[in-house]
Amino acid sequence: MTGGNSVGPKPVSWQIKGFTYLFVIPILALATVGFGCISLMCGLWDKAGSQQHAIAQAWANVLLLISLSPVELVGRENLHSERVAVYASNHLSYYDTPVLFGKLPFQFRILAKQSLWPIPFVGWYLNRSGQVPIDAHSSRSTIAGLLRGVKTLKAGLPLVIFPEGGRSPLGVPLPYQSGAAFLAIKAQVPLVPLALVGTYEMLPMHTYHLTPRPLKIVVGKPISTDGMTTRDAQALTERLFTEITALYAAHQKH
Repeated sequence: MTGGNSVGPKPVSWQIKGFTYLFVIPILALATVGFGCISLMCGLWDKAGSQQHAIAQAWANVLLLISLSPVELVGRENLHSERVAVYASNHLSYYDTPVLFGKLPFQFRILAKQSLWPIPFVGWYLNRSGQVPIDAHSSRSTIAGLLRGVKTLKAGLPLVIFPEGGRSPLGVPLPYQSGAAFLAIKAQVPLVPLALVGTYEMLPMHTYHLTPRPLKIVVGKPISTDGMTTRDAQALTERLFTEITALYAAHQKH
């Protein structure tokens, strides 16, 4: 999210690439299929999704263990005491989702692209575990997905969302969409900024080799939405962008 990343990832040695392709990727795939099968079985009786979330946490921590990339949770005290909030994060890598699942210390749901639902195991898990699909191809579909997210929040479950709508290809922030602000305002819950640090350098977009490194989740102070209306969504989105960018810049150098 600073100019230093805009030139793209650093070259990676053939030894790292070879190790990743021959060993790491097959192990990641086996772990995903294995935990996915267990989660699908639990979905037959786990209507609340708590067991499936625990399995997702185990899957995520296995992926982090394989990546040799420890994660530090900074600002734990800013996690909202009631837990029901919209948690909005920057999006740099395929590994962002495992980092969040593995280290956020509570059950939550994610707002994810509808296009993931047809993917075997991934889509099956998303559907069975109550994750929230959103289709950005039309405004009507987008609003329908956001209203499903509001219903989830009002049912007492936090939501995690990537307001950029996709991974950043160069490690710099993409424009934020207003969905996170809309969700928080409609449900009248706090909006919590999250900054993921290090995942771009570990696994940039369009690459498939891991470069182990320490990672961080930096939790900002919750932003209250009390009294706001959807007319305030754009201003709240701009504030969210500013706060996540500042958190990232402050911790990227350390």
